[in-house]
Amino acid sequence: MKEPTSYRVIRSARKTICLQWKEGELLVRAPMAASEARIRAVVEQHAGWIEKQWERFERARKNQPSVEKLTQEELHALAEQARKTIPARVAHYAPLVGVTYGRITIRSQRTRWGSCSAAGNLNFNCLLMLAPPEVLDSVVVHELCHRLQPNHSKRFYAEVLRVCPAYRSCQTWLRQNGAALLGRL
Repeated sequence: MKEPTSYRVIRSARKTICLQWKEGELLVRAPMAASEARIRAVVEQHAGWIEKQWERFERARKNQPSVEKLTQEELHALAEQARKTIPARVAHYAPLVGVTYGRITIRSQRTRWGSCSAAGNLNFNCLLMLAPPEVLDSVVVHELCHRLQPNHSKRFYAEVLRVCPAYRSCQTWLRQNGAALLGRL
């Protein structure tokens, strides 16, 4: 398979150059002062990795069944269902994790299942309503555990597994089925 020859540069106040695949596009995240020659050199240096990632993306795209897009009405109904279901799950798990939380927001995001802000506000993807209940619960526990550990360290995962022993199998389900759910947006 042929690797892509183009990439998009995103400059920011970072110190290093990094490569990232996002939805089939190669992104080069670079410091503001990085020259075009330095960026090209990093891309060329990682040509093998780029090709492997491109092939992986192409295989996944070809093997992914076509999914029916949700209508605005269906998306609205999912969001309403999530606004009723998810806060109850958060309220159930917060004492088990041993944390408090702030506002809960339901969104329809293309790349995230949930997030937790430094202030303790929680965001969840309404598409979780299409996942099995235990997968939804695993995402809730994951975000609540960020109130204890704002990272993905061993201590963080120890907390997640303490409250949700089936976490790893739920994450496997999301890896295998999540793209199809997100593709419905």
